[in-house]
Amino acid sequence: MGSRVALSSVHSRRDLLRGVALGATTLVLAACSQPATSAPTAAPAKPAATAPAQAPAPTSAPAPAPTTARVVPGANAATPSKANANTLSFLHETSFIPAFDDYFKQTLAPEYEKATGIKVDYELTSVGSVQTRVSTAVETNAGPDISLIEFNWAFLYDEKLVDLTDIAGEVGQKSGGWYDSAKEAVVVNGKWKAIPLGNIGQLMVYRTDWFKAVGADKFPTTWQELLDVGTKLKEKGHPLGLTMGHGFGDNHGWEYPLLWSFGAHETDESGKTIVLDSSETAQAVDFVRTLYQKAMLPDVLGWTDPSNNKSYLAQQISCTNNASSILYSAKKDFPAIATVTDHALNPSGPNGGPFQLLNPWSHSIFTFSKNQDQAKAFLTWLMDPDRLTRWLAAGDAYYAPFLHAYDDAAMWKTEPRYLPYKESIKYSHLPGWPAASSRQASESLSKYVIVDMFAKACQGQSTKDVINAAVSELKQIYG
Repeated sequence: MGSRVALSSVHSRRDLLRGVALGATTLVLAACSQPATSAPTAAPAKPAATAPAQAPAPTSAPAPAPTTARVVPGANAATPSKANANTLSFLHETSFIPAFDDYFKQTLAPEYEKATGIKVDYELTSVGSVQTRVSTAVETNAGPDISLIEFNWAFLYDEKLVDLTDIAGEVGQKSGGWYDSAKEAVVVNGKWKAIPLGNIGQLMVYRTDWFKAVGADKFPTTWQELLDVGTKLKEKGHPLGLTMGHGFGDNHGWEYPLLWSFGAHETDESGKTIVLDSSETAQAVDFVRTLYQKAMLPDVLGWTDPSNNKSYLAQQISCTNNASSILYSAKKDFPAIATVTDHALNPSGPNGGPFQLLNPWSHSIFTFSKNQDQAKAFLTWLMDPDRLTRWLAAGDAYYAPFLHAYDDAAMWKTEPRYLPYKESIKYSHLPGWPAASSRQASESLSKYVIVDMFAKACQGQSTKDVINAAVSELKQIYG
């Protein structure tokens, strides 16, 4: 172990598009299931409108990050329809929190039309389908003016996205500055290719009563402590339930952070040398195998994202890794479980932490839009503290903002158990970290290279064999 493999950066356009199709569509962390159909919660009361401040000069962009592979198809495609100065099209994925979308459609869109005369057509698409819509728009040079983008898509589509550095600078100065993780997600070659809205965190969701029953008054702060507590919980009939199957995000949400906390990574900071074959990776694999054997429900190897939600609410497991959707659902349908449910950051490991997986929701403007000036004005208006505060509050703190002005926002005080999701932002990274995001890192994630490495070890394969298999896959991906 310990060998390093140099990588080639040559990829055909066909390979690139294949990687994109495999990549970002796979990581849909938003709800871990389809959106709830029950009546939405009431949106917060609208505070008094404030006049927007005069735009200050934008802050300087962070140092350029290399773009290993970018999607720039459609260069010769037909141009979109003519500009419509009275309408903006805005594509969004349906939120797990119905009140979030309702508030935009019923309150914010009418406000903007009244103030400017411009109608915002807020088009919702089902969970998991927005990536296909974005890819089609990029390929054909036609589609909405503005779109939600997720995960690392700013790097995949950067040449088809308008530079929004000026807006980011103004928003940052008005709202206390950006978290570094926001820049990691959307700044490509020194330019902001999207304006981050909020992060959907993946944290530990656990039963406080069962943990206390085995002597854990607080959630363990290290993986070793979680193993010790988890062993006791399993003996009491309350095993851990950390997803290890081919799901969207509940597997990645703890396995990547665990890998990093042991000091292991897929590549070095350059993204050009595979470093997974290391003693740190071996320690992480051995630990996960032990955690699975001593503390986990065996079924987790076959779980996808809805599985752990159902198991937790059925009181089959004491802990899982998830977005805040479990508590949201429990408060509506299982109040007794909700009262003994809390959240915690991922534990730290022997070489660092805590680490979290970054899952940003951001807004971009396509370069083919004939309404770019109007779209930029709208995003500036939308990110004003008055309006953004109200929209995020309507989402029941499901989206943790990347702006420091919201560190002490009222929405965190309404439900303090959501606070770890706010805290997680400063510890969050995209898969492939510490290298800059890339198509290859996205493809590795979509092919479950890390997930399968851990799962195969839990199924009985040797540590050496599972690492060798993962390294072999990485060689094929990175070239």
